[in-house]
Amino acid sequence: MKIEFLGAAREVTGSKHLITTDKGTKILLDCGMYQGKGLETDALNRDLGFDPKEIDYLILSHPHIDHSGLIPYIVKLGFEGTILSTPATRDLCAIMLPDSANIQEADTATFNKKRARQGLSPVKPIYTLGDAQAAMNFFVSIPYNKRFKISDEFSLMFTDNGHILGSATCNITINEKDKTTKIAFTGDIGRYSKRILKEPQPFEQADYIIMESTYGDRLHGNVDESEKELLKAVIDTCCKKKGKLIIPSFAIGRAQEIIFALNKLWENGMLPMIDVYLDSPLSLNATNIMRIHSECFNDEMIEFMKTDPDPFGFEKLHYIRDKEESKRLNTSNTPCIIISASGMMEAGRVKHHIANNIENPRTTILGVGYCAPTTLGHKILRGDKRVSIFGISHTVKAEIRTIDSYSAHADYNELLRFLSCQDKTKIKRLILVHGEEKTQKNFAKTLDKNGYRNIYIPKKGDCFEI
Repeated sequence: MKIEFLGAAREVTGSKHLITTDKGTKILLDCGMYQGKGLETDALNRDLGFDPKEIDYLILSHPHIDHSGLIPYIVKLGFEGTILSTPATRDLCAIMLPDSANIQEADTATFNKKRARQGLSPVKPIYTLGDAQAAMNFFVSIPYNKRFKISDEFSLMFTDNGHILGSATCNITINEKDKTTKIAFTGDIGRYSKRILKEPQPFEQADYIIMESTYGDRLHGNVDESEKELLKAVIDTCCKKKGKLIIPSFAIGRAQEIIFALNKLWENGMLPMIDVYLDSPLSLNATNIMRIHSECFNDEMIEFMKTDPDPFGFEKLHYIRDKEESKRLNTSNTPCIIISASGMMEAGRVKHHIANNIENPRTTILGVGYCAPTTLGHKILRGDKRVSIFGISHTVKAEIRTIDSYSAHADYNELLRFLSCQDKTKIKRLILVHGEEKTQKNFAKTLDKNGYRNIYIPKKGDCFEI
């Protein structure tokens, strides 16, 4: 058996890892899209490193686009296998993949206008809405904590890893001749925060662990302080400066956490009478899906819902679907809070809100999650004085703030806590993926100090024999 690392290797996007058994069965772990690499991105996404027609199974850890975004593309290219995920992941993919397709088609249309002016022939999008809709026919849902025999060669059990709704550690047992191999693919690991979702759950002892390491050299701020920081940002921006608080947020997970935090502040009489806009149709659809998957909620959230049955709604919260209504927010001077996707500020409505307000000193842009190094979000949050948005250079006059405790990724102490359910002596290889190389090397040192051995940091294209 061998494992090939085809994405998210010494970087944080494009998650793809391919297991090939001795009999030739091909099991793909995630099928993620590269994001935030400028002109490189399109070429990287089109070059998969494998033939989709040969893939028998795709095991999907969670629906974030850097883990699921190329599923419609492999379907377009002839994939006819089975996609295995949790029920909530399947439901979220049903809205996220069509949304991604719409972005592909819109971006390609814009790009082709430029090509036409240059006398160049048009290009086609990586995939279309039809491809995304067709991809949903290949999904099979498996609930948490039940092992299923998928074929004579392997079985699979998902355990909740607390990253986003439906996210899972993929516990794979492969039987080859007289040998049994247990592989744990963690996907992205969540926080021990007690906000909405259950904490990351212990997982079965594994021989080989393929583990994310996004924040392997960082400690997050105190989770209990995040609501105070959020409230302070609201008061400083909307009440004192009479401006707009713009919160770029991933549509799945982060947006709902921010809404829930504002809801609690409202219920406790602490939130000023400020209008709050969730300007993201995808976030609205995701919020509705969260409402029907309470099996993923922690005990505190279930208890909260006994007195407030809708934790994602309150009097001053407005859900925006209509594009024209979104545009009106850009011309309004009324103080407000705007929560909008995408979290890395690379696409979606939030990019327009930032473009229209970044030169206004009364505006605050509040970062609440990870932004890959090449993205617009990273440039803004690191303090660049000028940024290009839609090809136009802007002077950054808005106030820039961050609350890193809202991150959905575990920090290095939480990653160590996540591993604590394992017998270190039984781990044959601990493989670090989904992290910047410098971060991974630092985390490897931390792991070594804590008694973990046989740590491997693959680069893209590496092949590991088991």
